[in-house]
Amino acid sequence: MQVPVQVYVRRMGFSAIAAILGVVFALPLIWFISAPFNARAELGLAIPQAFSISNFSAVFQNTFAMRALLNSLIQAFGGVILVGVSATLAAYALSRSSIPGKSAVTYILLLFSSVVSGSAAMVPIFLIISAAGLINTHLAVILVFAGGLLPTAMFILRDFIDAIPRSYEESAMVAGASPLQAFFDVALPVIRPGIVVVVVWAFVNIWGSFLIPFILLRSDNLMPASVAIYSFYSEAGTPVVTLLAAYSLIYSLPVIALYLFVNWKFGFRFFGGIKS
Repeated sequence: MQVPVQVYVRRMGFSAIAAILGVVFALPLIWFISAPFNARAELGLAIPQAFSISNFSAVFQNTFAMRALLNSLIQAFGGVILVGVSATLAAYALSRSSIPGKSAVTYILLLFSSVVSGSAAMVPIFLIISAAGLINTHLAVILVFAGGLLPTAMFILRDFIDAIPRSYEESAMVAGASPLQAFFDVALPVIRPGIVVVVVWAFVNIWGSFLIPFILLRSDNLMPASVAIYSFYSEAGTPVVTLLAAYSLIYSLPVIALYLFVNWKFGFRFFGGIKS
């Protein structure tokens, strides 16, 4: 059966449009990767004319910016651990308990965490943190991030846990396991993919956040990289593009490394299993 000419024309047109869109989206990424190695990080020079690492040398000499990367790791890992552990336990309790109105509680928490967020919530958050004496501490940033991300993390994990038949844990307890053993040996391995989703999502949110640490922290020694990146701007607000490009690439590496690790460990198939 011969394919009509109109079909060929439509396919060629679709391929041409897809190729144009691919180039449009690829060019900024190519510039983002190549600019740090370019002595002149201009838009017209996507491919470095002369390979150089002088931009990175200048960035590494900026002690404020490099210390900020360590601060970001402290705040991100602290928030991720707190969110992951708390959300797992809370979601499991909500899923397996017979508390009346537990679904309403979950949706109310999710609603308030979505509506009361960002700049609208910073005044009461600042007053609470100040009253607790935690201003200018990593703990303040970690607690605020965890409080904001926890309702959504609970909502995500509860869907994973609700999909697990109760008979799994009941079979383990019939065989002599305690409820705690049934949770760690039966339920936890199955919901591990959901925990990974929450961990990646929480890490990305904390790593890229600017407003919360900017308001709660005072010392330059505690500022994260999302705030320190503005040290590569002049007093007039003009970016030093070469150094900004190099620091941005370094700033992106932990997120890329996390993606590669999760992809290597789980292949983004996100399947679990039950321990024998």
